[in-house]
Amino acid sequence: MTKRLILGPLMILLLLGLLWLDEFLSTRAAPAWWPLWFTVKGNIAPGVVMFVTMLGLAVLAARELAAMLKAKGIVSSKRMMTGAAVLGLAVSYLTPATMSGPAAVSLTESVSALCLVAALVYFSRHKSTDGVIAGAGGVLLSLVYLGFMFGFVLAIRREHSAWVVLWVLAVTKSCDIGAYFTGKALGKHKLIPWLSPGKTWEGLAGGVALSAIVAIVGLSLLRDAGLNPGVRTIEAIVVGAIFGLVGQVGDLLESLLKRDAGTKDSGSSIPGFGGVLDVLDSPILVAPVAYWWLSGLPWHTGWNSGSHLGG
Repeated sequence: MTKRLILGPLMILLLLGLLWLDEFLSTRAAPAWWPLWFTVKGNIAPGVVMFVTMLGLAVLAARELAAMLKAKGIVSSKRMMTGAAVLGLAVSYLTPATMSGPAAVSLTESVSALCLVAALVYFSRHKSTDGVIAGAGGVLLSLVYLGFMFGFVLAIRREHSAWVVLWVLAVTKSCDIGAYFTGKALGKHKLIPWLSPGKTWEGLAGGVALSAIVAIVGLSLLRDAGLNPGVRTIEAIVVGAIFGLVGQVGDLLESLLKRDAGTKDSGSSIPGFGGVLDVLDSPILVAPVAYWWLSGLPWHTGWNSGSHLGG
């Protein structure tokens, strides 16, 4: 608990610093040597800092995932799973906004096919078929989970302020905090004892309530900063509750993987928290939901900054 209390605030400060730098750089003109892929209308593209940071996190998370599969006795490759995660993030961030919808879908399908074929060839390189299907499945799991799903965070940043990304993350992780303390104080009824014995219905209710509160407060701060979302308070409450619930499902899905692998944590790289996957589990599942709510639902009216790569 002491390690959590020390590292938790430090990670928050680091996150704030990275998001501030990302937002700041997106307002600066790109120098002559700056890669065209990371340029938007003459400026440094939004999300560059986040992209580099997330690549590092994906590498660590993919290695943890590969280790979990190995602990289960499943054939896996850290190199292949890391490559798949990085490739998925690259596609999520670097696909030009000028590319048509069908072309973007075809690109995603092509990358998926490439990873599958590469995995099948890799795991049969010793002229043996043992573990080929399981190994290829692990590579595709890394591609989808740590590449495409995690990549929705970058998709949000492509179209919105870095502070909107912070709002999504804060709403999501606040459910973890609320659930933990409410569960400790009031928890009596187990949520899913066979999967996550420590979670309770009371904790879930407290976490969702805190997510809704953080959503409202966050919206107010965004409005004060000139990022008017055009969303009513009642909608913020609903969205906060949805993000909180989806985040808890993401937490449970990762628990499913850990239980199957027979491990308590995904790793030990973050003292007091476990591994990188233990921190990212809820945002990974919330990110696609948040993206579609911000960009695709019919009642949404704002927050689009109009910034796209290649625009």
